[in-house]
Amino acid sequence: MDVSAPNFILSFAAALVVHELGHFVAARLCRIPITEAGLGWGRVLFGIRVRGLDLKFRILPVGAYIKMDMAALQKRTLAQQLFVLLAGIMVNLMLGILGLGTFFGAFNLALAFANLLPLYQQDGWKAGMVISRRIFNRPVPIVEWSFTIAAGLVAVALAALAITSL
Repeated sequence: MDVSAPNFILSFAAALVVHELGHFVAARLCRIPITEAGLGWGRVLFGIRVRGLDLKFRILPVGAYIKMDMAALQKRTLAQQLFVLLAGIMVNLMLGILGLGTFFGAFNLALAFANLLPLYQQDGWKAGMVISRRIFNRPVPIVEWSFTIAAGLVAVALAALAITSL
C-alpha cells in the first residue's frame, strides 16, 4: 500500500466525495430536491452554481455534505428515506471491498463504518431517528435522547477499546 501524502489526501477526498455522491444519486432517484453540495468545513473559498445546484469549496477539506430538502425527504416512504440516508454508506462499503489493500479501500471502509455508528448527525443516527419516529408516529424526545446518549457511550467505549488494543 502506497502511504505517500498525495495518496493519503486524494484517497481521503475521493472517499468523501463518493460518499456524498451516493446520497446525491439516491435523493435524485427519489425526487428529493438538492440545493447545495460542498467539500470541506469553514469559510467558503469559492463556489459555482451548476443547473440550480450550489457547489461550494471550503477552507478546511476535512468533510463533505449534501443539503437536501428535508421536508421532502420526510414525506417519502420509510424505505426511500433509509435508501437516501444510507446510500453513502453503501457506496463506501462497495468501494472499500473493491479496493481492499489500498488507501482508497481503507478510507471507504472507515468512512462507511464511522457513518454507520449512531453518533449525532451521522447517517446511522439519522436512520435511527427516522425508524424511531415511524415506530411511534411522532418524535419522542426521551427515546431520541436515550438513543443519542447510548450511541455516544458505545462509540466512546469502542474508541477506548481500539486505543487500548494498539
